[in-house]
Amino acid sequence: MPELPEVETVRRGLAPTMEGARLTRLELRRENLRFPFTPGMADALAGRQIESLSRRAKYLLIHFEGGLTAIAHLGMSGSFRIEAGGEPATPGEFHHARSKDEKHDHVVFHLARANEPARVIYNDPRRFGFLLLEETARLADNPYLASLGPEPTGNSLSAEVLATAFADKKAPLKAALLDQTVIAGLGNIYVCEALHRSGLSPKRAAGTLVDRKGRPKPQLGLLAECVRDVIAEAIVAGGSSLRDHIQTDGSLGYFQHTFRVYDREGEACPNPGCGRPVERIVQSGRSTFFCAACQK
Repeated sequence: MPELPEVETVRRGLAPTMEGARLTRLELRRENLRFPFTPGMADALAGRQIESLSRRAKYLLIHFEGGLTAIAHLGMSGSFRIEAGGEPATPGEFHHARSKDEKHDHVVFHLARANEPARVIYNDPRRFGFLLLEETARLADNPYLASLGPEPTGNSLSAEVLATAFADKKAPLKAALLDQTVIAGLGNIYVCEALHRSGLSPKRAAGTLVDRKGRPKPQLGLLAECVRDVIAEAIVAGGSSLRDHIQTDGSLGYFQHTFRVYDREGEACPNPGCGRPVERIVQSGRSTFFCAACQK
């Protein structure tokens, strides 16, 4: 499933086309994706100008004039394709290749812009994504957004915040970090990377990083820093492209070349003086990649 850096890359790729454009028509080619579309959504948004695009965790937020916001989630296989003269572009970097088969084009944003009309098409073969409508003023109370933790992109994610969430937790550190109420938008790839950078085992109990008085131990401060760093680097790099997926400008992503452990089972740990093979285990149904020698 796309993680925060991928969704942020999509947002940045769509913004030049969508922000400031007027939605002449929202074409819904089926009744639902993962969930039914919000009743009356197409009529409610038709004719409105798109004021801005933002992101919360793994959700793309399309803000329209008049206080309405479309909440989009890419699911496992969703992507947006821009058609505005020239070759179509698919913003974002993804672990799995995105579909360009038109039979999976389920939603079309028909846009009027000053220079030329454009279409932004949502394609989703598995239909695990969704598109819902919410009042902008009520976004904080929306069920998908209300319980999210702090973003891992700024100073709001600190050792103190994590200490409050981890105190007395017996759950493995990997599971605690994937809890979206603890950190919003953090996913499997970047948890593996942050844990390796911080030297912490994914199997370690989260509560062991908090002292008896509820204060963060030094390792927790390092973990918070590593989480922020790995997410920031992935956003700059354009997401977690692992193969030949192309960014909006046609260039290849490169963050895959800096992965330390993710998807590198059997390869040598990159830490100087180590060289022990990276191991793979399964935790809560997800692959975890780590170095048993370096991560304690």
